[in-house]
Amino acid sequence: IIQTPMHGKDEGTQNFLKALSPTGQIGSDQDIVDAVLYLTDSNFTTGTVLAVDGGMATGTW
Repeated sequence: IIQTPMHGKDEGTQNFLKALSPTGQIGSDQDIVDAVLYLTDSNFTTGTVLAVDGGMATGTW
């Protein structure tokens, strides 16, 4: 889950969204930017899917 204006600022909603993540936090747009910059700057990373999901792909929490 990435924080967007669509999610609002209600504390109950924020806590619910945090509970969905294994890391207990909501991602930011900067997390996406960092992943994109990593991929664009890396000359030796090819053909990969980079999960920027706070651990949700691991399926354990």
